[in-house]
Amino acid sequence: MSPRLVVLGNINIDFVLRAERMPAPGENLLADELRFIPGGKAANQAVAAARLGAQVAAIGRVGRDPFGPQLVANLEREGVDVTHVVLDQEATTGAAFVVVSPSGQNSILSALGANLRCSPEQVDGAEELISAADCLLVQLGVPLQTVDRGLELARRHDTPVALDPTPIRGDLPARLGEATILTPNESEATHLTGIPVRDAPSAAAAGRILRERGIAIVVVKLGAAGAVIVDQQGERVVPGFPVEPVDTTGAGDAFAAGLAAAWASGQTVDEAARYASAVGALACTVLGAQPSLPTAEAVRVFLAER
Repeated sequence: MSPRLVVLGNINIDFVLRAERMPAPGENLLADELRFIPGGKAANQAVAAARLGAQVAAIGRVGRDPFGPQLVANLEREGVDVTHVVLDQEATTGAAFVVVSPSGQNSILSALGANLRCSPEQVDGAEELISAADCLLVQLGVPLQTVDRGLELARRHDTPVALDPTPIRGDLPARLGEATILTPNESEATHLTGIPVRDAPSAAAAGRILRERGIAIVVVKLGAAGAVIVDQQGERVVPGFPVEPVDTTGAGDAFAAGLAAAWASGQTVDEAARYASAVGALACTVLGAQPSLPTAEAVRVFLAER
């Protein structure tokens, strides 16, 4: 049976530009192209999980501007339940401005907009879904009290939580330690622990600190180098898959969704992390976040070839 995931977090429209580099202060550069692409951490992860075969419902908020209804319709086309995605009458849809360099690296500036009006009460309305889910997948692109309500309801119903701590905006959820799986990248792990995370040993050290805060499983994402798992069984590295990057936007979201979907379907965390590494690698090979998210068949073929 397909795993049931509920995804709580931000839904954005991405303005994606290709350019040789970011401009210096006072400098005006020309970009190669501009594309409007559905994005946002929660939306990306919801679409990724749905393409991987999970049953997915989203909790989020968009504006009732030209972009909001389009983003909701896009989620519906991807098979995501949008019953709990609200069209806000006052706020604008969240937006991210993404500059992609020739190497595939990106720089992102975001305005969360309507995402910041996603309320704890909105999460309460999805309590039945959360209680029946195999996993609640959460990010930090909505108010922290809303994240905490999701964690509270998940704990009430014994629903495992996979928390991707991004974007970090200063404070952290009060219930952070109640997450079952935490999936920070290097910079997020550094922010959470104070340890400069640059490689597998420093990632493991950060993971140990996060485990001491009550988190059962920590998976620190190291980009192309793979990931480090720290749990009750110890510490180990899950190697990455080398690919020629086109655009790394959304690769972390792809990894988080792949990990949650595989783990919720009954795979071990090691199996799920390897699967997630393949999902993240494939997401680097296509321009844009959601256009790059692979299907379950694409991941199966990718892993079979390796």
